[in-house]
Amino acid sequence: MKVLSIQSAVAYGHVGNSAAVFPLQRIGVEVLPVYTVNFSNHTGYGSWQGPMISPDDVASVITGIEERGVFGEIDAVLSGYQGGEGIGDVIIDAVARVKAANPKAVYACDPVMGNAKSGCFVAPAIPILLREKVVPVADIITPNQFELGFLTGTEPDTLESTLASVDLATAMGPSTVLVTSVERPDREDGTIEMLVADASGAWIVQTPRLPMKANGSGDVTAALFTAHYVETGDAKTALERTASSVFDLLSATLEAGSRELLLVEAQEFYANPRMQFTARQVR
Repeated sequence: MKVLSIQSAVAYGHVGNSAAVFPLQRIGVEVLPVYTVNFSNHTGYGSWQGPMISPDDVASVITGIEERGVFGEIDAVLSGYQGGEGIGDVIIDAVARVKAANPKAVYACDPVMGNAKSGCFVAPAIPILLREKVVPVADIITPNQFELGFLTGTEPDTLESTLASVDLATAMGPSTVLVTSVERPDREDGTIEMLVADASGAWIVQTPRLPMKANGSGDVTAALFTAHYVETGDAKTALERTASSVFDLLSATLEAGSRELLLVEAQEFYANPRMQFTARQVR
């Protein structure tokens, strides 16, 4: 499997491509990473160094890859945090060209905007760009519950309302929606859930909620789910594998007291997920 991953990159820590590439490689995926920023560290530290890469330069790198004649071999295009406003058009164009070369290729978009606690942390134009231009051309989207609500103009807070919001999201274009954090009042205390829906049904998986904030965990989640889903075509299996791997990655990070994901140390959890969580069909 080959994945063209168009995301941010950092030298220190693990977010964007610096979170997505290694787990994908560890499960046997050939990754072609294209950077949208090249920062010293993620912006959650409050200060960072390095450039935001211009849309023209991002497009130039993608064209160079295309000139190698490999677009027909790409199985998935993956995008995350987009940085500047012009990156969306570059990604949309790249997706169209990849699909022209390989009609079976899929586009997985992680519509990074923010979360319920922090609100939006991207430029004001980015959420609108994602909703109006990028998400409609995606096959798979991986929003958190907050992002799902923005995309669909809803406030999902129960299982029923989250499923209704997912239906509105699929009406925009994507055929598969992974909601990476589902919080509802009737769930068990100390838990958090992920939900996936496609044409074959919908499944939810519950894991213990760990007392931590981990930048980059959503990027790992989107990458692993995309690869497992493309490989198996089975939403339930892809969800269970992803939940297993990400939970163990986060557990190892929490146990070590690390602010940054222990991405390399946790590699066995990607290669051989323990499958300790079972997804329940909810539709």
